[in-house]
Amino acid sequence: MSFTFNKNERLHEFRLVRMLFTDGHALSVPAFKVTWLRFRNQTLPFPQVMISVPKVIQRKSTDRNTIKRRIREAYRLNKSILYDGGSSKPPDLIFCITYLSKEILTHRAIQDKIILLLRRLKEEYEKDF
Repeated sequence: MSFTFNKNERLHEFRLVRMLFTDGHALSVPAFKVTWLRFRNQTLPFPQVMISVPKVIQRKSTDRNTIKRRIREAYRLNKSILYDGGSSKPPDLIFCITYLSKEILTHRAIQDKIILLLRRLKEEYEKDF
């Protein structure tokens, strides 16, 4: 498995984003909220992810961009958690990671929380399977 984060792994299609937020399930980890949806009728080449840092939470755009960069890096390095389980086929999953903390967490703290978040997301995905 490669440690890249290509465009086909990013959730950018408006139709899918709307479907995610209307029909999706939610779970939270301190400082993060994840909204996720499993596609049963079509397969995706990769799990697609969208990263969001609301302007209400972080006013400065430089802070929002720093947080998004740290989240993307933590996801890129730990996305193999979603693939563990013996199946070579990636999960048909779309999800949005939303940052909810008022303070800017360190890279290490974000990475630890993303690992926890991905493990919980995998558990929820397998329960729904």
